[in-house]
Amino acid sequence: MGRWLEHTVTTKVNASVDRVWKVWSNLEAMPRWMRWIESVNLIDDDPNLTNWTLAAQGFRFNWKARIIQRVEAQQLHWESIGGLPTKGTVRFYAESDNITSVKLTVSYQLPGALAPLMEDRILGGIVVKELQSNLNRFRDLVQTD
Repeated sequence: MGRWLEHTVTTKVNASVDRVWKVWSNLEAMPRWMRWIESVNLIDDDPNLTNWTLAAQGFRFNWKARIIQRVEAQQLHWESIGGLPTKGTVRFYAESDNITSVKLTVSYQLPGALAPLMEDRILGGIVVKELQSNLNRFRDLVQTD
């Protein structure tokens, strides 16, 4: 068994919560703004079940994920059901008609073979920086599309 790590990042988007939700909900488009995500594919046209591929730092991981809770324009919760153990939540807060705060929390379990080789603070710093960059790219995409 590996160790679980959790990271949270936030950003403000100059767009309505409905617009932000619409862009985020297009899961197959995530590689446009999530640099380490190589692909996201729906399984059997089920919008709650997806195949993910992550490629980063010479490592490649695959997993299936299921959306376990969806509250339109408010929050989305998911967890992996095979492959890399992950779970997370993204929440959307309408601060005004055209400003939305987005809070992303991602948890993952380091594979047992890697866990002893990784320093939590160093790995956590790398992952938080990447997650924040991804969220900033998401913000920029929403604001320019």
